[in-house]
Amino acid sequence: MIQQDKNRQKTGTRTKKTVVNTEEIGRLQPQARELEEAVLGALMIEKDAYSIISEILSPECFYDKAHELIFTAIQNLAIQQKPIDILTVVDQLRKAGDLEMVGGASYIAVLSQKMVSSAHLDYHARIVAQKYLARELIRFSSEVAGKAFDETNDVDDLMQEAEGQLFEITQRNVKKDVSHINPIIKEAFALMREAAKRTDGLSGLQTGFKDLDKITSGWQNSDLIIIAARPAMGKTAFMLSMAKNMAVNFNIPVAVFSLEMSNVQLVNRLIVNVTELVGEKIKTGQLAPHEWHQLDSKVRILYDAPIYVDETPSLSVFELRTKARRLVKEHKVKCIIIDYLQLMNASGMSFGSREQEVSIISRSLKGLAKELNIPIIALSQLNRSVENRTGRDGYDAKRPQLSDLRESGAIEQDADIVCFIHRPEYYKIFQDDHGNDLTGKAEIIIAKHRNGSTGDVLLEFKKEYARFQNLNENQIIEEYQSRVNSQADLIPAEKSGRKSMALQSELSENMPF
Repeated sequence: MIQQDKNRQKTGTRTKKTVVNTEEIGRLQPQARELEEAVLGALMIEKDAYSIISEILSPECFYDKAHELIFTAIQNLAIQQKPIDILTVVDQLRKAGDLEMVGGASYIAVLSQKMVSSAHLDYHARIVAQKYLARELIRFSSEVAGKAFDETNDVDDLMQEAEGQLFEITQRNVKKDVSHINPIIKEAFALMREAAKRTDGLSGLQTGFKDLDKITSGWQNSDLIIIAARPAMGKTAFMLSMAKNMAVNFNIPVAVFSLEMSNVQLVNRLIVNVTELVGEKIKTGQLAPHEWHQLDSKVRILYDAPIYVDETPSLSVFELRTKARRLVKEHKVKCIIIDYLQLMNASGMSFGSREQEVSIISRSLKGLAKELNIPIIALSQLNRSVENRTGRDGYDAKRPQLSDLRESGAIEQDADIVCFIHRPEYYKIFQDDHGNDLTGKAEIIIAKHRNGSTGDVLLEFKKEYARFQNLNENQIIEEYQSRVNSQADLIPAEKSGRKSMALQSELSENMPF
């Protein structure tokens, strides 16, 4: 009887230990220890197992510290291109001084027996990775909550830090599976058929600059386009001229993120661009009666233009990603323009230098362009090398080069197209090598084109109106505007916007921009 009571007590004790009341001890962190064991066992048994999960898991994905150390040893063996099995893993752990910490060679042998089948290794690894991401989100939210309760912390700084950390977590989960070539070929043919239907011969978005469109075939989806220049070359003017052409002439929804100017300042410059009125008069409102009429008649084309403007200063890559997704979903935006890249930040992340931060920003922009499948255009500054260069041929000496891109070589690496804006007359150069007049001219230098040819495009630059346009375009614009105004005068004011858009569509086929 006494022995039976002792056995009963032992059994009862064991039962109490195995039943875990989570309400008493609190919530357990998301984990999958048995799957971690199965994955590690498969890695030591199956020859090609590591290649299957190498892009899914990293050491920190494992909840158990011992499992993290074992996977680190396996990873190091793979990097050294050594075989992965029980003996080599034990030896690697011994060299690192971690063998006893993981439970010795006996625990490694036990893990190798945990694997039932490697058929579902990929699926098991993804569950382990998802549990890790869930733990990271819990850690992140707990940290933010703790700092939010601390009244000594600045809320704006805390929000930027939180954005950066959340961006890092989301980036860890951005994976793309390998695709078979068959559906990709079908997609390529579908795009070719769509392009063949167009009479302009372009496959991308038209900029309104005909020679530029010929070289690029229009801005292509998923491309990162960098438009760079020294200050006062007209980066913002070129961007606004292009955005106006795309939205007004071709009804392409465009989003402009202006980190340097307010919405009103940007729109004022756009009004100057369209109305051909001096900027000072637009700001002060000191217009003569005929100028008020000119303003009213010419600005009509902007009323219904699908242009969306955001003036957030020091925009972070995380904020841009969130807003860009919303713009594409809600407003069908087909092109995003950022003015300009060096004013962006990767908030919440720590970097050894500004160059590293700009590298993260440019890489994130390229990733966003691919994710949304639209072209993203980022303006960029050039360093002072252009100003300091001299030579026998002053014309060539002042032309920008890829090495002039400011703060990071990663911009050149990540970009699909790099264009430079060069105005020779700014450097007192009024003729090219062939004696052609360069007064009032601007060169768009396509220095890098990942999927096409490079070349130079010559445009007119109307400095007083901050406008770029095709050569000899003024006469055609005046005829076009005259027809828009005459049609608007014949219909009620509330319908003039719709009628104007219809007329623009009708005329755009014959316009050279």
